[in-house]
Amino acid sequence: MNDENLISLATRSKRERTEIGRKGAAAATAKKNERKTYLEIAETIFNSPLGEKSSAAVKKLLPEYEDTVTGKVGMFVGQLSAAAKGDAKAYKNIAPLIEQLEGASGDSNNFSIPARLLSSAFVDVNRSIDNRDYLEYVLKGGRGSAKSSFYGLKIPELIMNNPDIHGLICRKVANTLRDSVFAQIWWGICELGLEKKFKKTTSPLEITYLKTGQKIFFRGADEPEKIKSIKTDFGYIGILWFEEFDQFNGDEEIRQIQQSAIRGGDMAWIFKSFNPPITNLNWANKYCLIPKNNRLVHHSTYLTTPKEWLGQPFLDEAELLERINPRAYKHEYLGEIVGTGGQVFENVTIRKIEDKEKTAFDWCYFGQDWGYFPDPNAFVGCYYDSARMKLYIYEEIVANKMRNEDWAKVIESHLSDKIVADSAENKSIEDFRAYGFNMRAAEKGSGSVDYSMKWLQSRAEIIIDPGLCPNAAREFSEYEYDRTKSGEVISSYPDKNNHCIDAVRYATEEIWRKRGQ
Repeated sequence: MNDENLISLATRSKRERTEIGRKGAAAATAKKNERKTYLEIAETIFNSPLGEKSSAAVKKLLPEYEDTVTGKVGMFVGQLSAAAKGDAKAYKNIAPLIEQLEGASGDSNNFSIPARLLSSAFVDVNRSIDNRDYLEYVLKGGRGSAKSSFYGLKIPELIMNNPDIHGLICRKVANTLRDSVFAQIWWGICELGLEKKFKKTTSPLEITYLKTGQKIFFRGADEPEKIKSIKTDFGYIGILWFEEFDQFNGDEEIRQIQQSAIRGGDMAWIFKSFNPPITNLNWANKYCLIPKNNRLVHHSTYLTTPKEWLGQPFLDEAELLERINPRAYKHEYLGEIVGTGGQVFENVTIRKIEDKEKTAFDWCYFGQDWGYFPDPNAFVGCYYDSARMKLYIYEEIVANKMRNEDWAKVIESHLSDKIVADSAENKSIEDFRAYGFNMRAAEKGSGSVDYSMKWLQSRAEIIIDPGLCPNAAREFSEYEYDRTKSGEVISSYPDKNNHCIDAVRYATEEIWRKRGQ
């Protein structure tokens, strides 16, 4: 023991006391910096593809920490590397140490969404979720209302503050997950500045909170066995989010998923979000009208979202639609239910298109839907008046049992016109290109059917000449939403009696793919 340390501070000079205080503060700072370095090393290891455990490998990975990475951190690095590979036991071993380090570094164990990221519409909802006032929260509303963005922020926060709980996020179709809710959650994590605390993988589609090993799973209702087979290494699924709630096949399907997912714990949140379908017959719209003590139904619109979040083009588009088609504006942007039946297109006008109207058709669009029998080949010609948001369907050719070479002769007057065709038959498209047609494949993809159908619904008017286009007139006027076995209307579009409709979607693709048109 150093005898110098036994001398009382009270008997020391002011200069000596100052020097001792300076050395103590420097030592505390050095210790804090050492802990911070450990955390930085941990985050780098977690986000690295390397799984090596040796100090040499870590020095190679972390050259800026070469003086820090010595033998004394070897075991720590080994556990980090194993955890980064998904070793649940390693997670449990290092979690207390990381928690201790974070606590020593001044990190809070109770994370909250910063006020700057919360739209005013969700302040009370956010508080209610924290207070656990309800089991179920249904957020509905129009385009741009930020309801999905709110869940994208809230779910990571709940994961961080509840170490025994995992999350499950569902959409109706599995192949829509990656570009929607998976991207939405990762967006929220990045907005919160937490991307180094989480790790994402795409096979399987999961996001892991590195401190505890908690996971956020992503599953489609079209693969129910993958929902039932989810097993967690610890804790239980206590967060469940149904995005695009109305696209599921009714309350029974939702209930079955809830029963499979939410069990084994005392605390849970069930989240649901959707834009209300146009018709009051839709099951999701009716679901929200049924009183339930442990459910909060909340409605929001873009009008409560900060304008800088939306951008001026979004606001201009909303203003234009409000002026041109107030009914569509109320449905799309205000989330109002403006239809009474199951009809998809309530903006169709069946009438003769006059010759003087056709003289204004300066640029037309052509689409091809393939068929043979019983489904026919369907070719359509359209004109779009963007200023008035009116779509004219003035030409159709529909026939069964037509070989490609025969069909080419039928539509040969459009040899030089740009034709967008169903990409399901690339061989047919190549045939027509060989025949000299300017034909290309439609750019399908996740959400393209829903978006194009909603685009058609929101036009001020779809005008169809029944004399020239009898099949298109029949399809558009009779097309209705799908229904469950019990007769409930759901928000999916039946793939039948829609050949001209599909051809119109392909023809107008380059318009509706440009957001704001």
